[in-house]
Amino acid sequence: MIQRRMLTALCLTGAMISGAMAAVSTDQASRLGKDLTPMGAQASGNADGSIPPWNPKGSPIPDNFVAGSDNYVNAYPDDKVLFTIDQNNYKEHADNLTQGSLAMFEKLGGDGFRMQVYPSRRDFVTPDWLYDNTLKNATNATLEDNGQRIANSLPGVPFPIPETGLEVLWNHLTRYLTDHSVTYDTYYVNANGKPILSTTGYMTNVFSMYKTPNKLMDDTPWLKLRLNYKAPTRRAGEILLVHEPGADFTEGKGRKAWQYLTGQRRVRLAPAVSFDTPNPAVAGTSTYDDAFILNGSPERFDWKLIGKKEMMVPYNCYDFVFQTEVKDALGEKFLDPELIRWEKHRVWVVEATLKEGKRHLYAKRRLYIDEDSWQALAAENYDGQGDLWRVQFAYGANLYDIKSNYHFAYGAYDLLQGIYNINTKPAPGGFRTGVNQNAKYFTAKGLARGGVR
Repeated sequence: MIQRRMLTALCLTGAMISGAMAAVSTDQASRLGKDLTPMGAQASGNADGSIPPWNPKGSPIPDNFVAGSDNYVNAYPDDKVLFTIDQNNYKEHADNLTQGSLAMFEKLGGDGFRMQVYPSRRDFVTPDWLYDNTLKNATNATLEDNGQRIANSLPGVPFPIPETGLEVLWNHLTRYLTDHSVTYDTYYVNANGKPILSTTGYMTNVFSMYKTPNKLMDDTPWLKLRLNYKAPTRRAGEILLVHEPGADFTEGKGRKAWQYLTGQRRVRLAPAVSFDTPNPAVAGTSTYDDAFILNGSPERFDWKLIGKKEMMVPYNCYDFVFQTEVKDALGEKFLDPELIRWEKHRVWVVEATLKEGKRHLYAKRRLYIDEDSWQALAAENYDGQGDLWRVQFAYGANLYDIKSNYHFAYGAYDLLQGIYNINTKPAPGGFRTGVNQNAKYFTAKGLARGGVR
């Protein structure tokens, strides 16, 4: 059954087909919670045991975790490195390396780039109500308006048994996360190996869609994000507010963004905060839609489902994300390999090709989306000449006490210019579950009240 459906998906040369994309049958949906997890992942491990079965109990809570402290210490402190992949043996592991990872070894292996591979842990869990909604979505949710809108979906995974690249992408765009706030420093490292602070900020995220479990996603925003910039001096006092839709990117229903700029001292709509506009938070070394590997409307690309593969990806990076000062992790050409935990996981591979007549800095992109959480963990972006340009990775870990995760720490390696960046990685002690601000804080008027006069 899986092979037949995969062949069907591979035959779809473009996922943006007209009309509705049908939900799966009741028989297919009945697999959820059985051979498939309630989120749609393959419940069993792989043949050689290097990927374990899904653990419905979730990540263990460490003895030294203080409840309510938000100080997420390593859930697996006794795990040891199984093996290291470096320039001497990376070709032996090529089948389990993303194209971007292979390019990293080819370009940077001689400089010491390596992967420390740990035991794979499949411990991502969510509240039971989300599993219930996902089961209902399997037979009810459809893609409408050339893939720009989801219909009949409750908050949860809209397409747990996907058959197209767009369905996999929408699962990432609407993935389950919980409210949080982050104090962070963003750096890029130039071609000379010098780290340059591009942003110090305070980010608050409210996932409005998941506050009403029994309400169809429809017009409820998936995310309300506010960024208050503290540094460098030229950006101090700026504020960015984004309302990201949960189910509808059709004309007039997509992203809404506002900016407060200190020089103008007023709030303005910010339609340019999207697609391939260079992101000033990383000094223009990535685009706005590179944030969190990929975000925003899928309208400019055709999306093709390549299939599911076993890949080495960053996973359970507790020490790097929550315990390390970002500046201490910056090497001259890449993040300190000692700090990044790599595991083998099954990921959905989705490839995007720029539509004829559309413009974007990237002519092609490839995403690797975790089967358990639907979080994009890696990506490759190609320029107009077909050259691999930027390689992206997301670094995260499970929030074991609240059945959620944090994967908003992400970065990109620019292989053509020899630079890289890392964004929204919390400062030690700078991560908080939940937000203290009220609803007005996430409005244009709230920006005006918070602006520097």
